[in-house]
Amino acid sequence: MRPVMHNIAVVLNEPRYSENIGAAARCCKNMGIRDLILVRPQNLEMEKVLKMATHEAVEVVNAMQTHDTLLNALADFQYAVGTTARVGRQRTPTDTPRQMAGRVAGLSQENRVALVFGSEKYGLTNEDLRLCHAVVNIPTADFSSINLAQSVMILCYEIFVCDLDVQVHIPRQATILELEGLFRHLEGLFVKIGLIRPENPDYWMGNVKKGLTRMGLTSRDVKIARGFCRQMLWAVAHGKCSDNPLPEPKLPNEKPPNEKPKVNE
Repeated sequence: MRPVMHNIAVVLNEPRYSENIGAAARCCKNMGIRDLILVRPQNLEMEKVLKMATHEAVEVVNAMQTHDTLLNALADFQYAVGTTARVGRQRTPTDTPRQMAGRVAGLSQENRVALVFGSEKYGLTNEDLRLCHAVVNIPTADFSSINLAQSVMILCYEIFVCDLDVQVHIPRQATILELEGLFRHLEGLFVKIGLIRPENPDYWMGNVKKGLTRMGLTSRDVKIARGFCRQMLWAVAHGKCSDNPLPEPKLPNEKPPNEKPKVNE
């Protein structure tokens, strides 16, 4: 199974140099990607972009979209892959480029996928990466800094040459905007019932986002979950919650936590 390249887009978040944008457009053209999306480009000079893109990639440049926020740029995508050169506790890579390519090949059959790259100076922030389903780090030797356009080419190439032995069916996923709506709904509910503190919800919600993002929720799943949140918030606001605590559910044959096991005499 081959990836559907026209369902894949390259997203450059706050690119600083027009030449890199042009080179990225050329990479897109080389690998059969039609969509190049810019988020708050710095000092954009179209003459420099076109010079690096060459006449072959003019159609990619002419079709470029520009957005004011990364969330707006990713709103209609079902899957996003973030890239990072820096690793740490809050930015642990989930895939190598080759591992990512296998997953994207399956997803691209029915879903739009965004490959997200940060600025040449700062890369993607932790907040940016929270919008992504996967985080990729490109392995290097002693020097980890890779030119923006080179990074674009490496990821696009790995996807382009990927050919899965089996047909992988991944249904259409919820969009990133739909997921963000669910996360905000959940955060409001968790704050209301005292599960998290309103002054510092990010850490706990970050774990919730990671878990739910990796579940592959569909639009229907998100609608059901948001309906649950709405009903819970209504019940809390109108005092419809019972004061009597419900008993903790037990699985069949599950012993109470304080019960000592019986010993056969």
